[in-house]
Amino acid sequence: MAIRVPVRPSFIVIALALAVASLAVVRAAAPRTLATGTIRGTVTLPAGAPGRRPSVSRPGGTSAADREQDALDRQTSVVYLENMPRGMAGEFVERKARLDQRGQRFVPHIVAIGVGGTVDFPNSDPFFHNVFSLSDVRSFDLGRYATGKSKAVRFDKPGVVRVFCDIHAHMSAFIFVFAHPYFSVTDGVGHFRIDGVPPGTHTLVVWNETIEPETRQVTVPDGGEVEVNVTVAASPAPK
Repeated sequence: MAIRVPVRPSFIVIALALAVASLAVVRAAAPRTLATGTIRGTVTLPAGAPGRRPSVSRPGGTSAADREQDALDRQTSVVYLENMPRGMAGEFVERKARLDQRGQRFVPHIVAIGVGGTVDFPNSDPFFHNVFSLSDVRSFDLGRYATGKSKAVRFDKPGVVRVFCDIHAHMSAFIFVFAHPYFSVTDGVGHFRIDGVPPGTHTLVVWNETIEPETRQVTVPDGGEVEVNVTVAASPAPK
């Protein structure tokens, strides 16, 4: 018959105390994971900013609707963080965009995607278009194609790609390709939002085709949100 040796209660208490102490040491040694934050705000540009690049008028002149849309296009900005580690564009980064050819313009005027993404170029006009770019980041020429057709281009390097139509010289657009997920294209009233930002101090860049890029130093709190409103002063009139 087996003989059972009684365990003293004091031994059990000591063992439990040692286990709790060991767990506390392990937790203290493990680094705390910092929560990401958000940068949001508004970009305000001078009304009627003429743009640094000369525009090409449409044959036969432009309508009031064309001029209004051109003004809205010039108000669109790209806001992003500078000098972020490359290769951070994970699955949550937008890698698909669409630049429609409609009404002899690219719609929208600016798109932003992650490295490895593609942009579709459907032709919604009742005539031919020929999309091309001579940019170092990604040069291409899609040739002429008719209404209802669409072609796509993949972008494997970060940078800015200027897009044109070989048939309609007044058509142009911008494609921003990022190697990280910290970017945003402003909406119709200049609002932007960048989520998932690591806590710390970062350089925020505001790009718009009518101005030189502007930068701001932004400190993002651990798991918090910071508001950054950028108002661009009008350039002085030439003498």
